[in-house]
Amino acid sequence: MSLQGAHKRALVCGGTGRVGSEVAARLTSEGFTVVAAGRAEGDLRRRAGADAVVRHALAELGGLDLVVQAAGDGFVPKPVAAVTEEDWDAALDVTAKGTFFLAQAAAPALRESHGVLVIVEDVASFQPWRSFAPHAAAKAAQAMLTRVLALALAPEVRVCGVAPGPVAVDAGTEERRAAETPLQRLGSPGDVAEAVLYLARAQYVTGSTIHVDGGLAAQSGLRTGA
Repeated sequence: MSLQGAHKRALVCGGTGRVGSEVAARLTSEGFTVVAAGRAEGDLRRRAGADAVVRHALAELGGLDLVVQAAGDGFVPKPVAAVTEEDWDAALDVTAKGTFFLAQAAAPALRESHGVLVIVEDVASFQPWRSFAPHAAAKAAQAMLTRVLALALAPEVRVCGVAPGPVAVDAGTEERRAAETPLQRLGSPGDVAEAVLYLARAQYVTGSTIHVDGGLAAQSGLRTGA
């Protein structure tokens, strides 16, 4: 089923966060019926939680044409010597394991509709952020899942990624983070939402990731102490 058609039913996991809520709003403005799910609808740290969030969406929508995985956890700066096992669990559970089990749970509905899974990755997948070791490793695993799942769910389901750079930064860091990018400015969650919308409609795109980062990942000589 093409997303240009009448039925446009979307589940946005992490839909209560800064990026996810903007994605949900943008999809709604384009005529999608959206379930914006947070942890209350299903905790992606557990396989049962991924099953629960998909069941909730199917009960609300009757089917799924688009699933967006924008949920994440474990984004805490720490030097390598201070990282704990709990830090690793927090980073990997939602970002990597949660992405996989969400895809597994949603696959039958997406196969039926010939739908799309869009995974919100991170430029940390491609850069050695030494103060965010578990996060960067988890995001790298998630980026590989985009490609693995694109092959595993083809030809019925397309799987794509969006890798944001500085689009939702902490207060007080705006000038420094903008200066890191070739465009010398910050992005916004709305930029991520536009990329998700494009991928939802791009019928011949799968297994690819769009960088929405102002050129951050493309430049050489990057600082790696983030």
